[in-house]
Formats: sequence, C-alpha cells, structure tokens
Amino acid sequence: MKRYAIIVAGGKGLRMGGKVPKQFLPIDGKPVLMRTLETFRRYDAEMQLVVVLPQDQIAFWQELCRQQGCNIRHQVVAGGETRFHSVKNGLAIIPAESDAVVGVHDGVRPFVSQEVLQRCYELAEEKKAVIPVIPVIETIRKINDAEVSETVPRNAYRLVQTPQVFSVNLLKRAYEQPYTNAFTDDASVVEAMGIPVVLAEGNRENIKITTPFDLKIAEVLAK
Repeated sequence: MKRYAIIVAGGKGLRMGGKVPKQFLPIDGKPVLMRTLETFRRYDAEMQLVVVLPQDQIAFWQELCRQQGCNIRHQVVAGGETRFHSVKNGLAIIPAESDAVVGVHDGVRPFVSQEVLQRCYELAEEKKAVIPVIPVIETIRKINDAEVSETVPRNAYRLVQTPQVFSVNLLKRAYEQPYTNAFTDDASVVEAMGIPVVLAEGNRENIKITTPFDLKIAEVLAK
C-alpha cells in the first residue's frame, strides 16, 4: 500500500523568544525539521513526503537544505491561514488513491519512534483512521468557573500525538468540509463526518518542540 506523509511546519517560534522559526532551530547541530524528515525516511525510504511551510519561509528552508546537504526527496507546499488550511494545501498535491494512506505530522516532533510509525501506518491500512496517544500521568483538574474546580479521573483521558494516519480518500473527503474552530487536529476533522478514530500507543519521547525548555530536552534525546 502506498504511503504519504504531510509534515506541517508553520510555526513562527514566538514562544521560543527568537527570530528563527522553531522548525529551523538546530538540535545537536541539525535543524528540527530535517531530523523529522530523516525519521520518516528511515521508516520507509519510498514514502512520499510533503512539507508544508509558510510561503515566506520556503526560500529559507531550501537554502538551509543546500547548506546542510539534505538530500531527502520531498515536495514543499505553501501553507494557509490555519493548520486546517495548511493540511488541505498539502493534501491537494496527493492523488486520490483508494489503497493509499497518509500521515499528518507536526514538523517539530522529530522523535516519534519507528515502532509508532509502523503501528499507525499499518493499523490505518485496515482501520482507516488512527492516532497515537499516551496516558496522562499528571493529576487533572477541570475548571468550572473562576472559583470552582474539580479533579477528574486521568485514566479517562489521553494525550494526542502525531502522525495521525488516514486513508487518503477519507482524509480528502474530510477536508472538503467548511472550516470551524472545533478543528484542532486531523482527527477532529474526520470525526466531524461521523467516522470513528482508532487509538494507537504513542511514545513519550515524541514531544512537540515549542518552548526553550523543550529544546533542552530535545538536545538530550538527540544524544
């Protein structure tokens, strides 16, 4: 079965406090986004990779690839106003194929494990819609109003990761829906059509690099 990956990297790096977008920051000398591409290439050398970037970052990325000697074959697509629109732009260049699956992944998650990639892609071939999750290990409180809160059972919740993997045709149909603020990830877009999403075991190292603290953790993981 043919496999695709849409790697969405639209961050501006505001929470990093610097001028360089977080997807381009180095981890042990190599840009975050480049590490993410390498992770997918290790899993499947034949997988077709699509990188979605803001239009004004594409030239910078191409020059970074030239400087770093990145030879991982991939297509680059300009993103949209929101993550929803960016994914939709990436999907537009993937042909409709009944026997193909596509994963949508955050470009700043370079440490997804090979086991999780295999688990999600293989399960999606059968179940059509799969997302990786990990257990919640902290105590959770629900805020009811400004003064009242309550503890909720953490075993009833999971933290969602990427890649979220779907049948290509299913995801294309899902992204034909009008955008709403309720679409926080690809699973929420698919679920809006009444399609159930299957949960797969993720890996805790699959962190989303968003803050300077995350970058410090990433340096340790990279070594």
